[in-house]
Parts: sequence; structure tokens; C-alpha cells
Amino acid sequence: MCVFQQTGKSTGDKIALITRTDVMCHRMPNVLTYSKNRLLASLPSSSFERLRPHLQLVQMPLGQILHQQHVPFEHVFFPTTSAVSLVSVLKDGASAEIGLIGNEGMVGTSLLMGGGDAACQAVVQSVGEGYRLKAALLRTEFELSPPVLHLLLRYVQALMIQTAQTAVCNRHHSVDQQLCRWLLLTLDRVTTNQVSMTQELIAQMLGVRREGVTAAAGKLQEAGLIQYSRGTITVLNRTGLAARSCECYETVKQETDRLVPMPRREDAQADA
Repeated sequence: MCVFQQTGKSTGDKIALITRTDVMCHRMPNVLTYSKNRLLASLPSSSFERLRPHLQLVQMPLGQILHQQHVPFEHVFFPTTSAVSLVSVLKDGASAEIGLIGNEGMVGTSLLMGGGDAACQAVVQSVGEGYRLKAALLRTEFELSPPVLHLLLRYVQALMIQTAQTAVCNRHHSVDQQLCRWLLLTLDRVTTNQVSMTQELIAQMLGVRREGVTAAAGKLQEAGLIQYSRGTITVLNRTGLAARSCECYETVKQETDRLVPMPRREDAQADA
């Protein structure tokens, strides 16, 4: 079964509640919080100022579905402290993660390529915050500003590389290596060394059997790299985890850093 359908009615109730809460919690944050998302912080000043009044800081709770697969969407999201999984769901309910988005990017790239529907399901994997923006506003800026177009297309390329590398990793590398890659990519996109997710859900993310994840997590714990307890994985030795991972993690990280460089907004003063 798809991991995001397991909660049944309660999931729908939760999302509806969060939606109402979001409306109450929208606020204009101080300028420093914008720099937590690399795309927003890298926007040209003129484009940023046009979009800034429309950016809404919202809570992104675990399990919230931001975009449904093959359903038109009205908003894009720029995570700051949360991480969002892009999940492909098959007709029989099976699913697997094909991409992970955090503070380096945005959720809703199909908008930039001319598609109005989400190609896959976008679900919050790690609780946190992010900015919500009406898709039409970003699309207009994308079409009018060549620098914005180039910036966002570079990010699309980085996401495509991650998706392709995930497919290669899932086909050719061991579950141990896949788990290391997944944990490292997640840590790059959140502000903690902990990942709250059961082994069953991780197995569904990776598209492997739960027993495989249990065995892999056990090996990493015995090696002193992680500690697993009650649905929470704490990374104790990130360097050791990277050494144990396949080259896929480093490939994705290098390409993301190359295509979506850390922001150099001079800054905060110009946007204050």
C-alpha cells in the first residue's frame, strides 16, 4: 500500500485542520528567514521584491500532501526547515520516492515546464516550515525575467539529476547504501540530525522490503553510525555514513551545489 494512504480518513482530517491553521498562521517574516531557502535567496532583487508580499510562511506538518499526483495545483512551496518527498504511486498502491526537496529548492517544478498537473505526489517527510506562493505569480516572473528563468531551470536540472541517480541507485546498489544515501540527503535538507520515520515507511520510500531496511539499519547501528528507537533515527556519525554510502549521494550533492549555489545576497539590508 502507498505509505501516504495508510492513515486513511485521519490523514484527510489532519490536512484539513492544517489548512485552516495555515490561514491563521500566515505572517510576513523578518528578512533573514528568506535566506533559509536557496532559491528565494538567489532571486534577483527586483523579482524578489515583486514576489515578497505574496510569500506566505506556513507550517508543513509530517504527512501533509502538498500536491496530489496528476491533479492541477494552485501553489508552489519553498521549504526552509522541512523536507518534502516526491513519490510516484502505481495503480496497485505501491509507491517509491523519486526525489527529495528541502531548503535548496521548490515543490512544483512541473509548472515551469508548461504542465499544470503534478507529475507525482508531494508529501512532507520532515516537519518544518516553508513558503507558499501562488503558482501563477511565479509563472509570470519566470516568463518575464531571464535571470529567474535561468535560476529555476538550473534547479530543475538538479532535480532531474537527483531523480535519475535515485533510479540508478535503486537498481544497482545495496539496501545499506540506499539507506545511507537517503539519510544523508535528508540531513542536508533539515536542521537536525534526527529523522522521524518508521522502518516500514522508509522501506516504502526506497521501494524495498521492510526486512531489508531492518537489516540495513541494524548494521549501521552496530557500526555506531546511527541509533534507531521508536520510529526515530539519530545519525551519530555523518562522516562514517558518507563513507559507507555509494557515490550516488556525492553525485547529487555536487550537482545540486553546482547548479543551485549557496546564495550571496548582500543582503539582508537590501531586502529589509
